[in-house]
Amino acid sequence: MLYEPDVFEPLTDEGWDEARVRTAVAEIVADTDHAHDPQSLWPAHEWDAWKLTPPVLDLYCGAAGVVWALDALRRRGYAETTLDLPAVAVRTLELWRAEPGLMTGIELPSPPESSLLAGESGILLVAWRLAPSIEHADALLERVRDNVANEANELMWGSPGTMLAAQAMHEWTGDERWAQMWAESAEVLLARRDEGGLWTQQLHGSMYRDIGPVHGMVGNIHALLQRRGEANETLERETAAVLAKEAVVEDGLANWPPLAEGGLQPPSGAIRLQWCHGAPGIVTAAADYLDEELLLAGSELTWCAGAHGPDKGAGLCHGTAGNGFALLKAFARTGDERWLDRARRFAVHALGQVERSRAEQGHGRYSLFTGDVGAALFAAACLDADARYPVLEGWN
Repeated sequence: MLYEPDVFEPLTDEGWDEARVRTAVAEIVADTDHAHDPQSLWPAHEWDAWKLTPPVLDLYCGAAGVVWALDALRRRGYAETTLDLPAVAVRTLELWRAEPGLMTGIELPSPPESSLLAGESGILLVAWRLAPSIEHADALLERVRDNVANEANELMWGSPGTMLAAQAMHEWTGDERWAQMWAESAEVLLARRDEGGLWTQQLHGSMYRDIGPVHGMVGNIHALLQRRGEANETLERETAAVLAKEAVVEDGLANWPPLAEGGLQPPSGAIRLQWCHGAPGIVTAAADYLDEELLLAGSELTWCAGAHGPDKGAGLCHGTAGNGFALLKAFARTGDERWLDRARRFAVHALGQVERSRAEQGHGRYSLFTGDVGAALFAAACLDADARYPVLEGWN
C-alpha cells in the first residue's frame, strides 16, 4: 500500500471557474483583514500554536507568513488588503523582540532564533521586504551568519533556510555580502553531506536521515541549487539517483518514505502522502532533475489519492494545496494540459475546504503553511499556471 485512503476524500465535482476562484481568494483576504487585531495580530489555530504562546509570529504558521502572503497576493493582482502591511510586519518584529515566540517543552536545534520558518530570520525578511531599513538588513545578516553552523541540517531550522533568505536579499539589493554569506553556508552544508548524498539531521532530540523538502535532502539540495553553476549538474544527478533508489513503486505509482532506507509505514503514525513528507514534496522540490517516469508516477499517485480530509485540510504543508503543487510541477515539466486541469481541481477543492471550515468555525485559519492564505496562493498559482512553490521558489 502506497498511501492510506482513509485520510483522503474524493475531489469535488465543481468545475474550474476563474471568476469563482478569484472571488474565493478575495474572500480569504477579506476574512484575514477582518480578523486582524492591531495589537495581538491574528488568533491562532490550536495546531499552529502547539508548544507556543500566542500570538504566533513566525513565517511558517504565524503572523509573518500571513503578512507575506497578503503582500504576494496584492503584488500579483488578486486581492487588495485593507491592512497597512509594513506596519503589521514591523509590529510582528516588535512582538518577537519583546518575547521571542519559540516552542517550549521540546529540544530545539542551536541556535533556534535564526530559523527561517520558525525563528526571527523569516520575520526580519518580511519586515525588510515591506519596510526596508538598514537595521532590518543588518539584523537579518547577523541571523544568517549565526545559522551557518546550525546543528539542524535541514530547511526549517538550519542553514538551508537562511541560505534562501540570503539569496533573496542578494537578488533584491545586489549587496555582495549576501552572496558571501550564502557561500559560507553552502560550504559548511556540503561538508556535512555524507558519501551517499544525504545529511544526518539533529532535531528535537533525535538523529535521522530525512529525504523530504522541510527536514531533509531535497530541501537542502534546493537551497544549494539557488546559485547556478557547473557543480549543480553533479548534485542533481547524485540526488536523482538517491531518489530512484528510495522510491517505492507499485503499478506505475510511486511514493517515498520520510527517512532514507526506511519503509513507507513509520514505526508510529501513518504513511505520508503530503508536501512535507512523501511524493508530493519530492516531486515539487526535485521536479527539475527527478527521473521523469518517477515524477509522473508520484504525481499520478497524488492525483489518485484525491484531497486531504478535514484532519489535514487545505494547507500547503500537509494539506490539499500542498499536494496540488506536485500536479503543477508535472504540468511545468511535461507541458501536458491535463496536469494543469488536475491541479485546478485540487485548487477548487481546497477553496471549498476553506469555505466549509470558515462556516463551521465562524472564522478562518490564519497561517501561511497550514491555513487559508496558503490555499489562496495555490489557487493564484493555478490561475497563473505558475508552479513555483511559495517561499522556497520565490517571494513575489
